Amino acid sequence: MKANTINLPGVLNARELGGYPAGNRTVRSGVLIRSGVLNKAEPGAIDILSTEYRVQTVVDFRMSGVRDGAPDKEIPGAGYIRLPVVEMEDYLSMVKDLKLAKQFMSGNADQRAMIDMAYESGLLSPDMYVMFLLGDRGKKAYAEFFRILLRTDPGRGAVLWHCVDGKDRAGLATMLLLSILGTDKQTIIEDYLMSNSGKEEKLGKIRKDCESLGMPPEKIEALQFASGGVFERYMTHAIDTLENKYGCVCGYLTDELGLTEPDMEQLRERYTV
Repeated sequence: MKANTINLPGVLNARELGGYPAGNRTVRSGVLIRSGVLNKAEPGAIDILSTEYRVQTVVDFRMSGVRDGAPDKEIPGAGYIRLPVVEMEDYLSMVKDLKLAKQFMSGNADQRAMIDMAYESGLLSPDMYVMFLLGDRGKKAYAEFFRILLRTDPGRGAVLWHCVDGKDRAGLATMLLLSILGTDKQTIIEDYLMSNSGKEEKLGKIRKDCESLGMPPEKIEALQFASGGVFERYMTHAIDTLENKYGCVCGYLTDELGLTEPDMEQLRERYTV
């Protein structure tokens, strides 16, 4: 599958969805962009997004505290919408070690302790994606994301959405959108796995170091995931959960996000050719 990567200096994991198959149609080029955070975007990247893609709206799925500590660079002419899929209290509600949770909130826990806490609590697992999709905050964020797409005229330019690494919350938004547009599951998974591009050496070193310590495979995978990697089973678990619970991904969109079939048909008309 052709990689639709966009070279944006200072922005990681940027690509557009244009050209992907969508049933008997094709996703429209130049109007749907997913990426990592924009806080380190260089002037050249801002110029590309502003002039070449004419970005109309930036959707930021990050947590409030993370977002406020590293605000996006502004794109001239673009609106900016904050839609946190999850907040810190949502994570901490799943943490069993209250002492460690308090340390985490106070900022006194080191990064390794935070990762260990997340792993032991089951957060660094495929169930994280299910929490994003089925949590009240996540459902509200993704529902509004589609309302934005429905309000947007793609003839005037692109919509860009991101989280931190552009792989998890942004990846789920992409999965939902491509499902509506009619893209097959294999293409959706291949797009998701593109988030590993350029990280092979880093992830390989993590695996080697962890194996030398006798760490179990599940924890090695969790550490790689926390370091920016993605794994097919995370996304397939999310899709399978929606299919089992709602009959199909679009059943989730209807039952939980309030999209109607006319809404989804309008999205297909706007964003495929």
